Amino acid sequence: MQDNFSLKVNDEYSYSLTPKDAEELDVLALDETNFHLLKDHKSYKINMLDSNYHQKKYSVEVNGNLYQVDISDALDQLIKELGFEVGESKKVNAVHAPMPGLIFDIMVNVGEEVTEGQSLLILEAMKMENVISSPRDGVIKEIHVSKGQAIEKKFLMIEFE
Repeated sequence: MQDNFSLKVNDEYSYSLTPKDAEELDVLALDETNFHLLKDHKSYKINMLDSNYHQKKYSVEVNGNLYQVDISDALDQLIKELGFEVGESKKVNAVHAPMPGLIFDIMVNVGEEVTEGQSLLILEAMKMENVISSPRDGVIKEIHVSKGQAIEKKFLMIEFE
């Protein structure tokens, strides 16, 4: 696997950058979002407007021009070559029980909009209360459990629209 980075600028231009290329850049950080770059005897003023480190997407202003930059490392490139999409995992449409237990409480209702990480229900297992959270934003389509119900591992508990 190569260590090159692939840069896509404004979904139009593609560049390849090796770790050595990156190390050789003459960049000075002025503060957290402003940088000065010297490249081929030219000076560039860079302002980082927005950054999403996990999605590797950045909005930058270079000498007054706005750019959207997407960065892919070797693993991202390999995943794309294999036909998968980075960050676009299969949409989760249901929540299954991670272990057998007893439904202690249900905190949502059918038709309710939920956000990723929001508590859906409490599953009591091995004398512990386990909060089961929403894996994504969505709307509750169906609830297949009721308070006090004993369930087995992998039991379908909640479905999303």
